[in-house]
Amino acid sequence: MVYLQLFLSFLKAGFLGFGGGMAIISLVQEDVLGHGWATEQEFVDMVAVSQVTPGPIGMNCATYVGYTVGGFWGSVLASAGILLPSLLIMLVICRLYDRISHRWQDNPAFVWSMRVVRTLVVLLIAHAAVTLMTPASFPDGESWVIFALVFVCSVLPVFVPSAPGTARRRVLDVVSHPIYLILFFGALGLLGYLF
Repeated sequence: MVYLQLFLSFLKAGFLGFGGGMAIISLVQEDVLGHGWATEQEFVDMVAVSQVTPGPIGMNCATYVGYTVGGFWGSVLASAGILLPSLLIMLVICRLYDRISHRWQDNPAFVWSMRVVRTLVVLLIAHAAVTLMTPASFPDGESWVIFALVFVCSVLPVFVPSAPGTARRRVLDVVSHPIYLILFFGALGLLGYLF
């Protein structure tokens, strides 16, 4: 019975917890204290540990509470409960986008609107990057060069027109792929700082 309660409590938190991890904590606290799974001080300790461990605080808290209450399977079910809503919502959105993009891929207004959305996303990410550009983050000219190269490679597909399936598109997809960018420029940065 406790396994079902864990799953449903964190499923509710996953569905209703808009605003990030700290917004979820109040929903989790209500259920944890209401079911008597922890005292107030124990819950505060759980939140503190969840904040300092890597990963999203909501997921960390779910895993911690689940393990404390129901052992291994409790942690699995609580984590699954908090993760399931986000997973389902993203699957639905991706499926809808896939259908819409196939149906409207030749429509100039749709193509233009997708280009505008991509441009806005790039600008939002650029704004976040600019706010993190401090002397501590970029101590030398080499850091600035690596950042500039990563930025240029990232935005190439947005600003360089190319038809799907063409050689240019394939090259752009490889050059701008996030995994390749991380691996290549991470290695380049490591080599630059080692030598």
